[in-house]
Amino acid sequence: MKQILDSDIDAFKSFINEHDFFFVIGHKEPDGDCMASCIGVAAILDALKKKYQLLSAGPFKRNEVKRFEERFSNTMDFLDDNERKKTGLIIADCSELSRLGEIDGDLTGLDIFVIDHHKTSGLPEGAEGYIDSESPACAYLVQQFYEKIIGPVPEELSKVLFFGLCTDTGFFKFVSTKNAEVFDGASRLVKAGADPRKTYNQINSGKPYSTRKLLGTLLMKAERYLEGKLVITTESLDDTKKYGLEGRDSDALYQLMLATEGVQAVVFLRQDTETTCTGGFRSQDEIDVSQVAAKFGGGGHKNASGMSCNGKIETLLPQIVKEFARIM
Repeated sequence: MKQILDSDIDAFKSFINEHDFFFVIGHKEPDGDCMASCIGVAAILDALKKKYQLLSAGPFKRNEVKRFEERFSNTMDFLDDNERKKTGLIIADCSELSRLGEIDGDLTGLDIFVIDHHKTSGLPEGAEGYIDSESPACAYLVQQFYEKIIGPVPEELSKVLFFGLCTDTGFFKFVSTKNAEVFDGASRLVKAGADPRKTYNQINSGKPYSTRKLLGTLLMKAERYLEGKLVITTESLDDTKKYGLEGRDSDALYQLMLATEGVQAVVFLRQDTETTCTGGFRSQDEIDVSQVAAKFGGGGHKNASGMSCNGKIETLLPQIVKEFARIM
């Protein structure tokens, strides 16, 4: 991972000092890392006595993040032209404006600062920020910014940031030897009050019964490609209507499939509307699924990426297989 330099800290502090009000936002369909990162940024602003609004386009489909929903709004506070000139937009766990989703208000023209860790991301034109694609979680980057700007993380924030860290690292199973310092950061959070056992239960317990039924459907529909190295399963509009309205447990699906002998990559393709699809990509070791996601307007990490695009499952599926054939 990159080291956050004093110049990076100074750049963020300057951005904060130059503005009177902030919108803090992450990507649509937020996960735990996105929520924790935004709340961590808000805590920095709180400590510096800056006013802000937490924004999210939602939807909050993941059971483990529903408890954060009331902190966020999808409608921007009204600002006049003079107020907008002194307003900053801080984007966490995302740098692509198209992935912010639909917000009731105008985000254009605001000064932007990004904190992100996605491999395929780059800073929007004219934006400032810090992106480290080697970091396993954006919450870990936000933790470091908080510690360097404000000081030791307080108890309640430590619980939130630890939750975000555990979400994106799969409770540390995706942390490699080159990310060893992440455990130092996790240790500081636990010493401050984060509880690993409670955090694990927050992430993995309380799933709606319908998600178990949907998981069974997705497992039954799973098919192997490329000599068994690639597994793809699909969720139709009827599947969503029957079982998927309360959410889904994609992580369990990926874990089960990647634990199968010979499987190196898994794709979950969902028909969101009659004309649009969402895809999730997971892989083992050296298979870089972000390359495939980028072909369909998505992005993410080497071993975990996603995309949303126009199309139907039956036409996108062979295109996805073709792209995987190039890298496997």
